[in-house]
Amino acid sequence: MQDRIVDALEKEEDVFEKNIRPQSLDEYVGQAEIKENLRVFIKAALMREEPLDHVLLYGPPGLGKTTLAHIIANELGSNIKTASGPSIEKTGDLAAVLSTLEPGDVLFIDEIHRMPKFIEEVLYPAMEDFEIDLVIGTDGKSKNIKIDLPPFTLVGATTRAGDISSPLRDRFGIISKLEYYKSEELQRIIKRTSRVLDMPIEEDAAEELSKRCRKTPRIANRLFKRVRDFALVEGDSIITKELTIKSLDRLKVDKYGLDAIDIEYLTSLITKFNGGPVGVETIATSIGEEVSTVEDVVEPFLLQEGFIKRTPRGRMATEKAYDHLKIGHNHSLF
Repeated sequence: MQDRIVDALEKEEDVFEKNIRPQSLDEYVGQAEIKENLRVFIKAALMREEPLDHVLLYGPPGLGKTTLAHIIANELGSNIKTASGPSIEKTGDLAAVLSTLEPGDVLFIDEIHRMPKFIEEVLYPAMEDFEIDLVIGTDGKSKNIKIDLPPFTLVGATTRAGDISSPLRDRFGIISKLEYYKSEELQRIIKRTSRVLDMPIEEDAAEELSKRCRKTPRIANRLFKRVRDFALVEGDSIITKELTIKSLDRLKVDKYGLDAIDIEYLTSLITKFNGGPVGVETIATSIGEEVSTVEDVVEPFLLQEGFIKRTPRGRMATEKAYDHLKIGHNHSLF
């Protein structure tokens, strides 16, 4: 699949995000309910001089789960150790991570749903009793050893809460779902990024960016970075609405945040399959993409924004899709 600027998954170019990441709950924009609840839970844990309950953060990519994990550690006055589910392949990998923890530390495991099930079972006593049981050696000469761990807080992040087993989910005391952002919140994020990166942006330009970033801060910051390039080279070192529209049009990101692949999907659905219903496998073949890519990357935003709908018989284009592409129901361009 070609690289997409509006893909919410983290890319190497997003490393610059670490420089603009808010450091406290006060600086963090959006997710007001989660933020206020965390503020109470963290304060109570500090008053009791106990570790914060384990936290599970879930929701679509790019909404700030990693940022919140770092903020939790900052607010607790603790260090944070990070790992990812796919990188923990053996019990020894998990033991190595856990053995580096100091009392009160935060352990952040991203993509926790991708951790093997047998690793999960080693994690249960670590979460409940702050100890792990390991089997050392081979058959016939193996022995069990128990390792005591300091009290710590596990923060798990996932884009697929449904893929986490019930026993693991039940061991998290705080479970929070991150929601897509409102336009006003995204404008505040964009203006903060503008200040941090020292690149002025006009109010209506920030509003335009907020409409095209698929309600996702990571995409908002990525688009800001690209528009900033155009402003430096072709503008007056200030991001205007006119320059923003021109830049995003050249990047093929339309007013709804749809890109060339989204448009190809919708055009194929309408012109080749009469608007549906049609199976996802057939659509994927028609646009030359993997079924998993279409289901996980392309369709979620189109569904949420009401361009398509799922039915028992397959995908269907909605009136909004026809209107946006300016295609009549006789499937000829106006």
